[in-house]
Amino acid sequence: MSSTILADIDFLAPSHLVARQLIGVTVLVDGVGGRIVETEAYDGEDPASHSYSGPTDRNFAMFGPPAHAYVYRSYGIHWCLNFVCREEGHGAGVLIRALEPVTGIETMVERRGTRDHWLLCSGPGKLCQALGVTRDLNGRSLAAAPFELASAPAGIDVVSGPRIGISKAVDVPWRFGLAGSRWVSKPFR
Repeated sequence: MSSTILADIDFLAPSHLVARQLIGVTVLVDGVGGRIVETEAYDGEDPASHSYSGPTDRNFAMFGPPAHAYVYRSYGIHWCLNFVCREEGHGAGVLIRALEPVTGIETMVERRGTRDHWLLCSGPGKLCQALGVTRDLNGRSLAAAPFELASAPAGIDVVSGPRIGISKAVDVPWRFGLAGSRWVSKPFR
């Protein structure tokens, strides 16, 4: 099996396909995590993507090998976790927007300072804080510790819509979610 295939997903595929397939996958960081219920896809040819203008010190991991992490700070406040897709040098990835918390919930509660389980992982910054994701994980392989990915169960119903919080390519329907999930950051319309 190729190192680009994890949790039955080929990370060499286009980011919008990977983003859809990641719904229902379980992701753990040092044994803490849950089921992915919301993602967004970004591609080097997409004006909303960090990789659109080429490699920089901030986004270099997005141009690295597939099935690796791209971690960046959003608005200088929150860490965001992305999974790199496509061939090395292309610059594509999937933002992990929300998880259903499943494993290590007490650790998440402590890190986030709330017992409201919906507030633990219902947004990219929240889930990074809950899982302990920082820039130290930037460029790390998703196939090795501290990451662990497990395949989604069969029969996942996925919905899609426009991405959130961007000012370019706002109508591209590359936000994906688990249909009916209460754990997404914002409802799908």
